[in-house]
Amino acid sequence: MKAIGFFGGTFAPIHNGHLRLAIELKEALGLDVVHVTPSARPPHRARPGISAERRLDWVRLAVGDEPGLFVDDRELRRATQGLLSYTCDSLADLKREQPDSRLFLLLGDDAANQLPSWHRWRELFELAHVVVVERPGQRSEPGAELADFLRGRKVDAACALHESPHGLWLPITVPPLAISSTRIRSLLQAGRSVRGLVPEPVIRSLTPEDVRALTIEEAAIHD
Repeated sequence: MKAIGFFGGTFAPIHNGHLRLAIELKEALGLDVVHVTPSARPPHRARPGISAERRLDWVRLAVGDEPGLFVDDRELRRATQGLLSYTCDSLADLKREQPDSRLFLLLGDDAANQLPSWHRWRELFELAHVVVVERPGQRSEPGAELADFLRGRKVDAACALHESPHGLWLPITVPPLAISSTRIRSLLQAGRSVRGLVPEPVIRSLTPEDVRALTIEEAAIHD
């Protein structure tokens, strides 16, 4: 079966930490491809100040021809119908398109621990395995509701995910890159360089309007 990773985010902007994480997870989990999927209308936060179309442009520039990474625009296509970016809908779409595939939802530990607040979150486990990237030296601590749900679902090796169609939870640690979108927006706000943090094609594409919108985004997050 084809093994497909689903890696979503607002990507405002996408940076080298995102790219490296996608590549590390692809290799560590034995995935055939990772779908890098910008969220158009994220339900858990205010709509990003940067348009979804511009963020998709950046993701395409950043991914380029990197083997095993695929830019997935399905949530932007859904937004044209006025729909929010619910992960369960995206995974269901992907499963309909590739019914013989095995899906892996790739999450950071902060997002994973908030799963009970997600739309139809239990359905995620009917569609995919959930892989949680933990910070080095820190173990993920799900809340009581999620911890109860996960009894019997936790595994400690990627090979177990390939032996089951869906429904398992794997915590994993990968070598981190200390890069964040927040830091990048703060540097741009201060007029400083983001070289080495953001892919060069994305840096070259930034317009004064992009920089202004990103700094407004950062100010709004911290208001």
